[in-house]
Amino acid sequence: MRWKDSRRSTNVEDRRGRRIPGGAKGGGIGIMLLALAGMYFFNIDPSLIMNIGNAVQGNSPATQTSEPYQATPEEQEQAEFVAVVLADTEDVWSQVLSENGKTYQEPTLVLFSGSVKSACGYAQAATGPFYCPGDRKVYIDLSFYKDLQKQLHSPGDFARAYVVAHEIGHHVQKLLGISDQVDQARRKLSKKDFNKVSVRLELQADCFAGVWANRADRMHAILEPGDIEEALNAASNIGDDRLQKQARGYVTPDSFTHGSSAQRVRWFNHGFETGDINSCNTFNAKKL
Repeated sequence: MRWKDSRRSTNVEDRRGRRIPGGAKGGGIGIMLLALAGMYFFNIDPSLIMNIGNAVQGNSPATQTSEPYQATPEEQEQAEFVAVVLADTEDVWSQVLSENGKTYQEPTLVLFSGSVKSACGYAQAATGPFYCPGDRKVYIDLSFYKDLQKQLHSPGDFARAYVVAHEIGHHVQKLLGISDQVDQARRKLSKKDFNKVSVRLELQADCFAGVWANRADRMHAILEPGDIEEALNAASNIGDDRLQKQARGYVTPDSFTHGSSAQRVRWFNHGFETGDINSCNTFNAKKL
């Protein structure tokens, strides 16, 4: 991905080095898989614990403390990279929403280390990147990228870009009122039925990520050979079926909340091929 000479977004809030007393530090995909295993075994909705999707409002008091934080050169480059991807999403979604008669409100991306407080509650590095609709911010601990490469076998800068683009896709859903409608449905549906709605929400965010890739390349010529393959590989490796198989050795489709590997690949690719946000209506799709 061509990015080093590109604009950096100013909507980045750096909270690295801040600590929440009693909060866990670090974790990554390895711990996330163990957490997933426990949640599946005890029949607990992962989105409620891991702050993925529309998490519940957190009200527990806690004080964040700051300490000097020294990023490695590799991590600092990742921070620069994330700021560039965020800038590209700003350019793309401002244009796309304007074409559809709407105004894009730029979100903030929060860099954190170990644990963080959001309007959706408290999160650890083990949760992975997430979007909180309560404060309209994307949260990411950059250590996730090491786990994405090593534990989930998804190397490459465009795999990393896909992760950010997916979370920004949730922000677009918030602006369009889609995530609010899904949140209202949560109160009326059984867990099994709501999981099906959650899958459609996540697949739409994947489709939006594909639209971003298409439009960003048109605007800034960011793509290099192999980039889309990197994104598709990442989408495949974080499918519910793949994660469940790794976590506990078998798969339960009724508990899917994000979609299977094949579905996530299909919808990202669909968004990329069309470049049209209106083609991403997963809620009316007969086939996911």
